[in-house]
Amino acid sequence: MATTTTRSFLQVAATEEAAPPLRVVQIEGLVILKIIKHCKDHSPSLVTGQLLGLDVGSVLEVTNCFPFPMREEDEEIEADGANYQLEMMRCLREVNVDNNTVGWYQSTLLGSFQTVELIETFMNYQENIRRCVCIIYDPSRADQGVLALKALKLSDSFMELYRSNNFTGEKLREKNLSWVDIFEEIPIKVSNSALISAFMTELEPDTPVTQCDYDRLQLSTSSLMERNMEFLIECMDDLSLEQQKFQFYYRSLSRQQAQQQAWLQKRRAENMARKASGEEPLPEEDPTNPVFKPIPEPSRLESFLITNQISNYCNQINGVSGQSFNRIYLMKALHDD
Repeated sequence: MATTTTRSFLQVAATEEAAPPLRVVQIEGLVILKIIKHCKDHSPSLVTGQLLGLDVGSVLEVTNCFPFPMREEDEEIEADGANYQLEMMRCLREVNVDNNTVGWYQSTLLGSFQTVELIETFMNYQENIRRCVCIIYDPSRADQGVLALKALKLSDSFMELYRSNNFTGEKLREKNLSWVDIFEEIPIKVSNSALISAFMTELEPDTPVTQCDYDRLQLSTSSLMERNMEFLIECMDDLSLEQQKFQFYYRSLSRQQAQQQAWLQKRRAENMARKASGEEPLPEEDPTNPVFKPIPEPSRLESFLITNQISNYCNQINGVSGQSFNRIYLMKALHDD
């Protein structure tokens, strides 16, 4: 009977299906309020925190979170931060609160979060957590009545390429990977218990119009538009510098190929003279010659991230300007009436 049980278990383990892809990040309303408060209290400084919850099928449930201490360069302070996280996890476990790490959250300024540091943090989390997400919150857009909250994860194809650390043009074409394939945005679903929903209903004001509704009718969006344009111009300058690197690489490659052809012609002429005199020809390839030393191709990762940032700023400018035009047309129609 024991043998049958063992075989059955082995069969189940062998035929275990792969985990379904992540479809939804379900966050409790209290967790969102904690994230917003932490990011807003320390704005414009950037802050981070831990996400806790459960990984259930295609849904990643975020049921709790806690903030990280402010980062410093001092190693002792960084060690204290790690001890703080371990102590927080221990305390939560003692009071029977979900203490499974499912990712982290961080604040950003006008969506400037797509950096190499974010990718490295993802890779560090992936070493211990099969599926994790990063919740990005932008407190600077809250003044415009926008809940700028998004859940991100790295695509599987990008993680495979990042582990090989090979971002050459040939490898990117082979994997059919472009700048839009680095991050995947996962839909967010806000979940509240029935008691909290009933309590929120009781807290609703009697007046249907609030001050926030009036703030949305402000015609001035110059400050937000100006900052987006400044960041966009900086990204364009950074992209221009990256393009200059590739231009220098291709010029060096063309120069090296010309030197190789000249060296080969010279060696072939020398071999013809040696054959005429009855001597053995020399090899046409000389690995020790610096002319044949391959020139390393610059990584395209930085240019991909900058392009992502440019696209993000353009989308934000498009959204802000579109809302501004709508308000202007609305005011014009009211003025005409």
